[in-house]
Amino acid sequence: MSTAADSRALGAPSADAGAGAAAPARACTHSIGARLSKKLALFTMLVLGAMSFGAWLSVKMLIVERNAQDLELHCDVMTTVLELEAREGGLAAVLARLRGDAAMRGDSRLEVFAADGTLLYADPLREHLATSRHVQRHEFTVAVADAPGGELRARYSVDYARDAALGTRWAWILTLVTLASGAIVATGSLWHVRRELRPLNDLAAQTRAISPRRLDQRLTLADPAEELRPWIDQFNALMARLEQAYAQLEAFNADVAHELRTPLANMIGETEVVLARERPVAHLRETLLSNLEELQRLAALVNDMLFLSQADRGAVARRGAPVRLATLAREVLEFHEAAFEDAGLAVEVEGDATVAVDEPLVKRALSNLLGNAVRFAERGSTVTVRIAPEAADHVQVQVRNTGAGIDAAALPRLFDRFYRGDVSRCCDDGQPHHGLGLAIVAAIARMHGGSTLAESYGGVTRVGFTLAVAAA
Repeated sequence: MSTAADSRALGAPSADAGAGAAAPARACTHSIGARLSKKLALFTMLVLGAMSFGAWLSVKMLIVERNAQDLELHCDVMTTVLELEAREGGLAAVLARLRGDAAMRGDSRLEVFAADGTLLYADPLREHLATSRHVQRHEFTVAVADAPGGELRARYSVDYARDAALGTRWAWILTLVTLASGAIVATGSLWHVRRELRPLNDLAAQTRAISPRRLDQRLTLADPAEELRPWIDQFNALMARLEQAYAQLEAFNADVAHELRTPLANMIGETEVVLARERPVAHLRETLLSNLEELQRLAALVNDMLFLSQADRGAVARRGAPVRLATLAREVLEFHEAAFEDAGLAVEVEGDATVAVDEPLVKRALSNLLGNAVRFAERGSTVTVRIAPEAADHVQVQVRNTGAGIDAAALPRLFDRFYRGDVSRCCDDGQPHHGLGLAIVAAIARMHGGSTLAESYGGVTRVGFTLAVAAA
């Protein structure tokens, strides 16, 4: 109690706090359609805005250039007209012509100076010319013989505010067109993207319909897009593997229940019979010995299942110093010597290889293979343990026996858990076998980076495994 109190006093995090901290935060989500439509609208507005600005700027430059040319041409015309007036009537005729034409220069103003800068004539000062920011001026000279200095200097000012106002209106129109185009593109692309993403909703609905009782369901689309096909194929392949694993798990559970039920039923039945009435001590001892044998088989079954579970979780063999596999095989043969003699079988070891392996595991695999050979080999035949290199980085170990062959359809499942091929092939030794021996051989091979092999034809059966020379 003091330890818990000290932990609380030191500020140790409580279980509730830890659970709250471990709770995953809800991930922020977004709409692909909305995001894509926004990007398309923004891109459209940028492109259209740039093009509109370029067009507007080009038109502006053209108008400014045209106005400058018109201004210069207008001044040339006035120069010609005034020089004609000067030749016919002199300075007085020029000034009279200027006053007569003043009313026609509504958006402009003409000022005429003598050669010494004295103002001789000026159009009435118009307010819009004085305040406008779009006034352009051009100066020119007029030859007048009777004028002081023999010429007049003129300054012509024109207000182009209307052109500027028109350019401003067009700028607003182009801006509104750009914004409207962006809005139209955003709306249209959002509708189109959502329409094109509708198959994803169909796939989501199909996925929601899949349950442990409906693992045979697969994703299908009437007209799948090229981008979706790899996802559909990979998901369907995943579901096929999951369905197979689930079926194997159910079969495994059923097999385990079956293997456990028989010895448990035997022990329960024997115990009930013994307890039904008084029994002598010898009878009780016999019953306990029988139950002990059943318990030992159950313990062996549980240990085998635990070993297979560890192998399935990726356990790797603990390799020691390099050893000769032929030596390991002979040590295992000594353990099975009595069984071989009782079955009337001869045994031999062919080949050898020196490999760093997990010795107990390799001995266990060889023991399981030799145990199968003893049960299924023809009496008086020879069982051969063959060891030979396979490629450059693997060694093959196989046990060959002569006898009743294995059906070709059963070979692919030979290393499955609890699988028994043809029950009629089994020996008559009276010993139950729970069907995990070859599954353990396959697990040991995987733990050594190898695989299994099995073939049977012409009355000769070869079953074995490979071992990687170096640890991966």
